[in-house]
Amino acid sequence: MSRAREALDHILAKYISMKREEIHKGNILENDGEGVDLLTSCMLEDDILGFKTDDKFLRDLFLNFMIAGSDTTSAALSWFFWIVSQKPEVENKIREELKSKTSAKENENGRLYDIEEVKGLVYLHAALCETLRLYPPVPFEHKVPVRPDILPSGHQVVPTTKIILLMYSMGRMPSIWGKDCLEFKPERWITEKGGIKHEPSYKFFAFNAGPRTCLGKDVAFTQMKAVVAAIIDNYHFELVENHPVVPCMSVILHMKHGLNVRVTKRRVQ
Repeated sequence: MSRAREALDHILAKYISMKREEIHKGNILENDGEGVDLLTSCMLEDDILGFKTDDKFLRDLFLNFMIAGSDTTSAALSWFFWIVSQKPEVENKIREELKSKTSAKENENGRLYDIEEVKGLVYLHAALCETLRLYPPVPFEHKVPVRPDILPSGHQVVPTTKIILLMYSMGRMPSIWGKDCLEFKPERWITEKGGIKHEPSYKFFAFNAGPRTCLGKDVAFTQMKAVVAAIIDNYHFELVENHPVVPCMSVILHMKHGLNVRVTKRRVQ
């Protein structure tokens, strides 16, 4: 871990230094109307929410972005495709929704979907939420009180108390999700009118809650929908028999042996 941290610090320090050099030379003009990047924007501010934007602040901020924006999304998609490979009825419903609510564009790589179109896919969104409920990419979270307090349970806590929240377990608790909590059921996320059912963030904790809610929540859903739509519409996949799928309880909920599937190209009429 120490060697890995040194490597990350070295890489991040390199790019922070390069960006500061660009700013010093005045090379921060807008490119093609897209504006400056996030790192540059942070560097141009002397203070963000009371924190001085020195190299340590920038390193910690962008290390968080690197981890939150890559491993979590890929882990969620791995669990999603593992579940769907065993539930053809879910796969078929997603295909039906794609066919009725979108107009995919064909190219040499197959059928691809417009970002704005996938945002409105209700059943696909529900299936992803159900995956995140049962297999949250971040399986646990810890909190520390800033001052002495009393929890709703009556327990007294002080600033040295570390509170561990197990989202993996919360998604499997009948007291939170009902007697069918172990069942993969996208319908639980769909209202009677066919829209997305809102669940409080303190119940569905996959993206944290309150002031600490993940800033990239909407981006993550859009990315996952775009990937799932393209793969499910273009390919059919089956889980390889006798391949063990076991959660690896680390910072990110990976599959211990990875995902082993057979993929075949679909012929779309």
